[in-house]
Amino acid sequence: MKYLLLTTLLASPVAAQDALIEAARTEPPLTVYDSTGKIVGMAEAFAAKYGLKATGTKANAVQTLEIVAREAQAGNVQTDVAIIADAPAVMAELIQPGHATSYAPDMEIPEIYRDPLTVVMAPNVWAYNTDLFDTCPITNIWQLTLPEWRGRVAMQDPLGKPSYTDWFNQMATHGDDAMAAAYQAQFGQPIERATEAWVKALAANAPLLTDSDSAAADAVGAPDQKDAFIGLISTAKFRDNADGMKLGLCDTVGPWVGWGYPSIAVIAAGTDSPNAAKLFLHYIMTGEGIAPQAQDGKISTNAANALPADEPSGVGAVQDRIFGYDAATAMDDWDARQDWQDLWAMSLSR
Repeated sequence: MKYLLLTTLLASPVAAQDALIEAARTEPPLTVYDSTGKIVGMAEAFAAKYGLKATGTKANAVQTLEIVAREAQAGNVQTDVAIIADAPAVMAELIQPGHATSYAPDMEIPEIYRDPLTVVMAPNVWAYNTDLFDTCPITNIWQLTLPEWRGRVAMQDPLGKPSYTDWFNQMATHGDDAMAAAYQAQFGQPIERATEAWVKALAANAPLLTDSDSAAADAVGAPDQKDAFIGLISTAKFRDNADGMKLGLCDTVGPWVGWGYPSIAVIAAGTDSPNAAKLFLHYIMTGEGIAPQAQDGKISTNAANALPADEPSGVGAVQDRIFGYDAATAMDDWDARQDWQDLWAMSLSR
């Protein structure tokens, strides 16, 4: 059976939305994959709102990429929508081969986040222990390369976390001038290839490398911690402050208080539920739809959606100082991953 793909230009946004809902109701149940367990409840809420059937499944980026690609190659598409926190891999393994397509609802989404559609930016921020310091003890990320912070920067290992090397490459591509200005502010002299120099210097300063975000957060914010660490952690970890953790956001750090990594949404090219897929993407780009992830500090790319006032990290107050992600150069990040990993490994001191 062929399912209707709604393409008619309608008189108004309301009419277009109503027609999309009606078309979606003629299609098979929707299946959505995401790396967060909150997708289960989000899919349930979507289905209840629109009178549809939808299932949300948690899977990591590697699993989801493989599932979508294999289903496309086999001509047996079961996954309709995938939300994946690995922009370069989405471009290289799904969009370029034609296994999936992007769709951006007609909302206040900046052009940089529309193709492919970036649903949220997940901030990784510099954090400190509020029991050990009244305020963040650093004001410039170059200070993390100084002897006083040797062995006391906690973060996930970039050799096992490709998003970190993507961040390095994005900074080198889009933020090197800001990194050079921060260097001059700290040391009083100019520098070339500032991002590369910072990555080398940070690695050489013997950071505490972990295999998880939780371990990095524990090193920084454990309530019985005696040694002072600065950590690079997800804003989601600030929820643990309710259970006794002592994490504070380094909101004084320049040139950025942290960086954001995108979750990219795609629709499987062979889906039998194209209208339901578009409707779901519209839903999660609303404040109601993205609310479960906003509680973790994930920043919607729809400018109409603000973080909740009770979000634990407080990143909403400084979100304009989060280094973003430009998917237009995602393939450059893909190609440069090994180079940055090699630079990190060769510079690392333990």
